[in-house]
Amino acid sequence: MATPRPRARLLAAIIPMVQECGVHAAGLTELLARSNTSRNSLYQHFPAGKGELVEAATRIVSRVVQSHLSAMADKLPEADSAEQWLDELFAFWREPLEASDYRLGSFMLAAALDETNAAVQDAAGQAFSEWTNQLANGLVSSGFADDAARSMAGLLISAIEGAIVLSRAQASSQPFDDARTQLSLLLSHQRAAALVHP
Repeated sequence: MATPRPRARLLAAIIPMVQECGVHAAGLTELLARSNTSRNSLYQHFPAGKGELVEAATRIVSRVVQSHLSAMADKLPEADSAEQWLDELFAFWREPLEASDYRLGSFMLAAALDETNAAVQDAAGQAFSEWTNQLANGLVSSGFADDAARSMAGLLISAIEGAIVLSRAQASSQPFDDARTQLSLLLSHQRAAALVHP
């Protein structure tokens, strides 16, 4: 099996580092050690340094999450229950968090809080908007009105990000359980209303 090239190794290393400790605390020395990459390679592939690397990683993470959300949006109209759909939606974030013993937080939240790099913050803001739109489109396909779909999609993204933060702080997945319990009631109510008033 071929060894990944330096650019790929840098990207693969920076993502969990940001999830673990945020953008600012993701130091260059540790990054180079984890990626087995030289400082020269970093600046060859990312001339502006760590900020440019984090921006590139933000866009990659955004696409990966958007792919999951696209698949989940497609499944929503045929989902057996709101609870089952939410469990599958949340598992994308919940399972890696549990597997890391609650060390890996939200990459996108960390990117959004990087106030020293406007490009990273902009990329994070764009990601959240794209994710919301993706879910909103799925909700519309399930019969939701446009405004209700947009509002529900925004709430789902906020609940996911909030559950990650709380779960990590409390070393417990209970926040995801709580979010599922309450959101399933709301989602079921909205789906029923959409069927009554198509």
